[in-house]
Amino acid sequence: MPPRFFVDVALAADAVLDLPEAVVRHVQVLRLAPGDAITLFNGQGGSHAATLAEIGKRHATAQIGARDAAETETPCAVTLAQGLAGGDKMDWLIEKAVELGVAAIQPLQANRSVVRLSGDRALKRQAHWQALVQAACEQCGRNRLPTLAPVATFEAWLATTPATGARLLLSPRAAGSLPELAHAHRDAWGAEGVTLLIGPEGGLSPEEEDAARRAGFIGVSLGPRILRTETAGLACLATLNAILGGF
Repeated sequence: MPPRFFVDVALAADAVLDLPEAVVRHVQVLRLAPGDAITLFNGQGGSHAATLAEIGKRHATAQIGARDAAETETPCAVTLAQGLAGGDKMDWLIEKAVELGVAAIQPLQANRSVVRLSGDRALKRQAHWQALVQAACEQCGRNRLPTLAPVATFEAWLATTPATGARLLLSPRAAGSLPELAHAHRDAWGAEGVTLLIGPEGGLSPEEEDAARRAGFIGVSLGPRILRTETAGLACLATLNAILGGF
């Protein structure tokens, strides 16, 4: 397949586009040449075939071709509300969640979060994560960018998030099985969407779990093993894909 590139501009067939600086660098790293085929998408759905026209040291253009309306989105829109993880775990988690079709990601500052983000530091991480989302979409073939919300405190997010669709809290203390519940509510969850709440390292505090349950979240489990925070959300996404049709 031709290399895919995200461009944050309107795309129209037969237009000539000056490629963004980041795309120019990527084109050069891949050693592409004028006349090579590429694919462009802007995250709003669909993609365009394109042909590289000119390539300079800091400049490149592409001739935009026909639009392809094909999509690769999953049938169930899943919002992953993820407690901030330390080190590079959050980077890895966001990248893989995009590959698994997540519709939205909400990073949460929870009581047990090792990482503390606010102010300029939070803005820089947000920009870094947004670049990861774009790169993951380029790699996996998605034409719609998942929404990446700014970092929020657990309390503020819980107070403002709409009470729509299924609201699931992954907890080792939960009695309900995620696969069993997904099978039982397959049609409803597929139509209404799912919000999946995952704690950071050490999980959510008992007070946070209680608050989530009062807000309508249902505790679910993936079995007797305790999963790391960077594994838990991805395992849930894969489970929902398998049952609700994402695979």
